[in-house]
Amino acid sequence: MNTGFKIGDFELTWLNGGTFELDGGAMFGVVPKVLWQKKYPTVEDNYIPLTAWPVLVKTSSSLVVIETGIGNKLSDKQKKIYRIKEDWAIPDELKTLGISREDIDHVILTHFDFDHAGGVLMQETDGTIGLTFPKAKHILQKREWEDVLAPNIRNINTYWSMNNEALRGSPNLELISGDLEIVPGINVIHTGGHNNGHQIVRLTSKGETAYHLADLLPTHAHANPLWVMAYDNYPMDAITLKERWMKQAVMENAWLTFYHDAFLRACTFDDKGNVTKRWPEGT
Repeated sequence: MNTGFKIGDFELTWLNGGTFELDGGAMFGVVPKVLWQKKYPTVEDNYIPLTAWPVLVKTSSSLVVIETGIGNKLSDKQKKIYRIKEDWAIPDELKTLGISREDIDHVILTHFDFDHAGGVLMQETDGTIGLTFPKAKHILQKREWEDVLAPNIRNINTYWSMNNEALRGSPNLELISGDLEIVPGINVIHTGGHNNGHQIVRLTSKGETAYHLADLLPTHAHANPLWVMAYDNYPMDAITLKERWMKQAVMENAWLTFYHDAFLRACTFDDKGNVTKRWPEGT
């Protein structure tokens, strides 16, 4: 858990939604390893360390969680495949902050891949499955939900039905089309790119701004617009979108927050893609 980062009056805390390892070649697509490993080190067998850490945003009137982590429903086989190193610990970390699961007002899902939406539903201590945040509105693009319910041959392996069953027909699910202000200062913006219904999040408070670009910018090492993942369904769109939003962030001197970066939680870039400020400091 990383606390103490602020955007204006907003307080941001990263919660342990699980850590894992994926093949570096998949995360950096056609970029040669000799290049990307200078920016992001491997652990072994060409794998790289990654996080799935949701961002808790505390405003003056709301508690908002961006993403939900990998969840606690993975089988032993799935844990082995994705090389899970730290288990999902969201409820316990919230308790440490004096926050209950019922206190969360909104959950923003940038998309519904299992590593982002796995914590939507959790296994309780009695073995039953229920909403992790039972009183929260879960914000998702309508076109993303349509793909979740009718996956194609490519995305069927990332839209796991066990992560969406309790949301079907639930009043907790709020499907939107396009851009929307969720609470004052927190906006979602539909982008596509990584997948059809991908959305990003813009935070602004007291003249300060941060962007959560989700899988358009999974780590700080993906700052080069051409460094896109093999997981991106629409790579040319992802390149164009990354160029646009990175340029926007530099122009606004905005922070960029990370969900998958094992080394940085947030940073700013200059127009050459160099990190100029980082958080936590010293990382």
